[in-house]
Amino acid sequence: MAPFVLPHTLLGDGPHRVIAVHGWLADRNAYAAVLPDLDTRSFSYAVVDLRGYGEAMDAPGRYTTAEGAADVLTLADRLGWDSFSLVGHSMGGSVVQRVLAAAPQRVRRLVGVSPVPASGLPMPPEQWELFAGAADRPANRRIIFDSTTGGNRPAAWLDRMVRQSVRQSDPKAFGAWFESWAGDDFHAEVKGSDVPALAVTGALDPALSADLMRRTWLSWFPRGALTELPGAGHYAMDETPLQLIRTVEDFLRA
Repeated sequence: MAPFVLPHTLLGDGPHRVIAVHGWLADRNAYAAVLPDLDTRSFSYAVVDLRGYGEAMDAPGRYTTAEGAADVLTLADRLGWDSFSLVGHSMGGSVVQRVLAAAPQRVRRLVGVSPVPASGLPMPPEQWELFAGAADRPANRRIIFDSTTGGNRPAAWLDRMVRQSVRQSDPKAFGAWFESWAGDDFHAEVKGSDVPALAVTGALDPALSADLMRRTWLSWFPRGALTELPGAGHYAMDETPLQLIRTVEDFLRA
C-alpha cells in the first residue's frame, strides 16, 4: 500500500520535536484539553489522526499498530524530523512502541499515557465481547469510559466522550484496531531498548494500571520510569490535563 501522510496538527517551533498519537476511543481531539498549555518554545508537536479516525476516517488500511507506526515514520520523514520523541495514549502507546521497534535510532524519548503494553492486553471472554462490540454499540463505549475512570465521572462527560468517539471513528477500522492492539505481542522487539521511557498511569484506571506497567513496561525498558496520577483514570488528558503536561514535559526535558 502506498505511503500515507497522517492528518496532523502542528504546534510550536521548539527544537525538541514530539509526535503525539491518540488512543482507541478518540481521534487527535483527545489532546484538545492540553494543547493550549503546552510549552511551544521548547517543543514542536505534531498531533496525528490515525487511519480510520478524524480527518483520516475514510483512509483505507489494515488498521494495525504496525501500520500505524509506519505511518508515523512517513509523517516524520515528510516533516524532515530525523529524530523525535513520542507520546502515545492507550492504543497509541502500543503504536509508539512499534515506532521504537522499527526505528530505535530516531527516538529520543518515549512516553506512554495509560499505554497498552507491547505484549497486547489479554482479556476474559466477557470483557473481550464488550470491547469487540463497541465498534457498533455506543452503549459499550460508555461502559468502557465509565469503568476505566473509576465509575464516578459526570454523566454529561461520559455522554460527550461517547458522542465524540462515535462521530470521529469508522466502525470497521475501530474493530480492526481493537484486534491489533489487544492481540498483538511484539514485546521482544522493544525489550532491552535503552531509550528513556516513561509510563504515566491513572490511579482510577483498573486495567492499564501502575501494577501492570511494573510487570511489563518497567521490566522491558532498562531506562524506564513510572508516574501514577492520583486524580486520573484512563483519560488523563481530560481528567488532569495540567498535571499530565507537567509530568510529560518535565520528562521530555530531562
